[in-house]
Amino acid sequence: MALAAGSTLGHYEVQGLIGKGGMGEVYRGYDTKLQRDVALKLLPPQFARDPERLARFRREATMLAALNHPNIAQIYGFEDSGDTHYLVMEFVPGLTLAELLFQSPDLSRPAVDRKGGVSSPVEVDEALRIGSQICEALEHAHEKNIIHRDLKPANVKLTPEGKVKVLDFGLARAFAGESAAGAPAPAIDSNSPTLSRMPEGVAGANASPTLPGVILGTAAYMSPEQAKGKTVDRRTDIWALGCVLYELLTRSAAFSGESVTEILGAVMRAEPEWSLLPAETPASVRALLRRCLRKDAQQRPRDAADIRLELDDARASAASPISQTIAAPAAPAPRRWLLLGGVACVVAAMVGGLAVWTLRPGPAVVPLVSRAVIPLDDDQQLAAVGQETVAVSPDGKQVAYIATSRGSSPPIYLRATDSLEARPISGIEGAGNVFFSPDGQWIGFFAPNVLKKVSVNGGAAITLCSIGVNPRGATWGPNDTIVFTPGTAVALSEVPAAGGPPQLLTKLTPPETSHRWPQFLPGGKAVLYTIGVGAQASYQDAQIAAVRLDTGEQKLLIRGGTYGRYVPTGHLVYYTGGTVMAVPFDPVRLEVRGTPAPVVEGVMSGPGNTGAAQFGFSDAGSLVYVPGGVEGISPDMLVWVDRKGTEQPVGAPPRIYGNSVRLSPDGRRIASAIDGDIWVYDIGRGSLSRLTFDGAGGGHWSPDGTRVIFNHSVGGKPQNLFWKAADGSGSEERLGNSDYLQQGGSISPDGKWLVFHETRQDTLRDILVAPMEGERKPRVFLQTKFQEGGARMSPDGRWIAYTSDESGRTEVYVQPFPGPGGKWQISTEGGGEVVWNPNGREIFYRAGNKIMAADIPAQSSFSAGRPRAVVELTWDPGPNSFPSTYDVSPDGQRFLLVKPPVGRASGLTQINMVLNWFEELKQKVPVK
Repeated sequence: MALAAGSTLGHYEVQGLIGKGGMGEVYRGYDTKLQRDVALKLLPPQFARDPERLARFRREATMLAALNHPNIAQIYGFEDSGDTHYLVMEFVPGLTLAELLFQSPDLSRPAVDRKGGVSSPVEVDEALRIGSQICEALEHAHEKNIIHRDLKPANVKLTPEGKVKVLDFGLARAFAGESAAGAPAPAIDSNSPTLSRMPEGVAGANASPTLPGVILGTAAYMSPEQAKGKTVDRRTDIWALGCVLYELLTRSAAFSGESVTEILGAVMRAEPEWSLLPAETPASVRALLRRCLRKDAQQRPRDAADIRLELDDARASAASPISQTIAAPAAPAPRRWLLLGGVACVVAAMVGGLAVWTLRPGPAVVPLVSRAVIPLDDDQQLAAVGQETVAVSPDGKQVAYIATSRGSSPPIYLRATDSLEARPISGIEGAGNVFFSPDGQWIGFFAPNVLKKVSVNGGAAITLCSIGVNPRGATWGPNDTIVFTPGTAVALSEVPAAGGPPQLLTKLTPPETSHRWPQFLPGGKAVLYTIGVGAQASYQDAQIAAVRLDTGEQKLLIRGGTYGRYVPTGHLVYYTGGTVMAVPFDPVRLEVRGTPAPVVEGVMSGPGNTGAAQFGFSDAGSLVYVPGGVEGISPDMLVWVDRKGTEQPVGAPPRIYGNSVRLSPDGRRIASAIDGDIWVYDIGRGSLSRLTFDGAGGGHWSPDGTRVIFNHSVGGKPQNLFWKAADGSGSEERLGNSDYLQQGGSISPDGKWLVFHETRQDTLRDILVAPMEGERKPRVFLQTKFQEGGARMSPDGRWIAYTSDESGRTEVYVQPFPGPGGKWQISTEGGGEVVWNPNGREIFYRAGNKIMAADIPAQSSFSAGRPRAVVELTWDPGPNSFPSTYDVSPDGQRFLLVKPPVGRASGLTQINMVLNWFEELKQKVPVK
């Protein structure tokens, strides 16, 4: 929350914002009780949402408040004002060392004096004086076993009187937090380098440095042991002190690079540019800096007191008249221009005034491959959908993912790789299949029955076109075209990124059943995609092909894999059996060259037989993936739950059940979507039979229980409604014939009317009705600019219950059939998945993990009672779905539900990231 000048927090007057960062916003304030200036550090919002973490921070801050030293900015206390939690600290006037170092006009290079040598931005004596006072602060804290962990120029202030004040002492650890066992909390501040090891069992944990929280903190001042995630002690502060002192003397970072990865690579392998030290730097200080910045912590000075004594001695010696006659030799300059040729150069200069110079290059720095973990918040888990749930921006600076939280509809979260926490993109419900635009400024995604895009900076999402049920992937090309798969059993389509009617891009050729998971190849002239073939048991046995957009030529590349992706290193990677495989690939000739080899193991696929794989990579070389494998998501169970909450298994085999379970009118059979088709389970016989074979969704029963209504696509057109005999005999019969997506398909109790939904570009999802006799010409029942869903006719055929987001969130409504008439809102705090009690006296709907009910009195006019919870589930069923994920028994006393396995969330609560993964890929699968 931003505080305006003049506002108050408790008895503190806010005077203005000083700064802000990953650890919160800092304001200048005035203590009206003690009548003194203070600094108020407001904690980030995640602390207010986590009582345990807040209590841990309070304990840590109390301990830090015990630090009392002239060179340490005092923490006065930790206070609350409503939902705002803040630290009250000593207000320190003056400039930070970072401001002091970079206040001159040319910030791009070290200061150079008129003689061509390097000069210090502060006098050497002043730099040593500042360093000595920093040492005094470290001495005091280290004696109390408190490590700073984030010492850097921005955390050291120089008052107008010249006194050094070290800021934020120990707050890095407080913000990171530790459990009772000493394990790090699952979020690390981007301004804090406090790191720890990757949890055991995570793939690749032993392969390279492990960096939880993805962001590596203040990388330029991190010690090598921090970068490796090892235990740190006071020698980590000694390293940081060496970095700060070096920067004071040279106005150049000891370890630098254009990215965090390059900086860490320099920390691990490179040496500072010692030649940049001013010529007047005492030899003892040069040697001291080298000891402070040794990679092996065992070889560094152990105490800040020892360093302070050496700095003080150096200052005293420099002031001595005797020592001033002895010039300390400069260290060799490994990357400076050197005069070569000896006498030859002198001769050349005599005859032509020519000096020959050459550059001595330093050793090439191989980018460091590092592994990281992005932990989700405690109440979140990645959305368990058969689509792509995670993506990384082309520049590798942002990670987008789709997650549920306490049963809410899945929003998109965006986490910058230099931020402490992810932020949800507001106004998005039911998102799936997240992907970035080539410039990283937009995120594309599927919402129910539409393809949308939204700016990474926020704002309203823009609808691009209508799609089918269960879309299967999208890719945004450099020509501002999006290629996507609008449903389960369809070919590829394309649409302008600005929106418009989609056009068919490819055609299915028997035995092909689906083209899905597309990816543009470089230049945007060809697209990779996965081919589903026949009634295959698994998409692990699918094929990967490419199509040229100008000629339509299709070329088969891989048999026995899914989710093909081109990597700029010259590889084609794909997924099979929980493993990412790689093979050299020519994207121009569309040719595979070589033998595939495994490069990443333990990668999760999407639940069900969709062919999705949960990984992605940036153009900059970062890989993100969800750990797990093919079996990463366990199957669901079908259960009965009565009104007392008693649970009983149905007896159906474990499966990844789709978002639709429907009981037959007699309660003896269940129709459900499994692996993208409709299946029927006979409860009495215990048999599970497949009803459709070409991709289908839905699964509604006819009133007499002899047929099942479903939606699927024929000839690449949008999905329409069909029905088929429930025993599998005969062929399917078309119920709808539209150029628009049709869903739903419940039939009135008298069998005369079909109630369904149709999705259009301008009016989104509407409610239509069609007679079951004659021409079956549909007519609009309800058409608005909002999204309607879940339409169900009452058992007496007089009312239609449905959901709509017209209020800004999804609520349940009822209108009379055939109309016109009034409209009644049934739910009061959001709800979805409408189901009528077969006796017509109750309307059920779901709100989170509660099944709600509203009584419907038996009378000629409509009215509804106050909603009440009839069942509170012991698990989180996820966001509301369309169609519904539950049904009610014929007697209205039991509910049929899909129950996820215990522990599913454990495999969906983190994203792994590999920085500089391209380097690892090139080593494992060389490209000739």
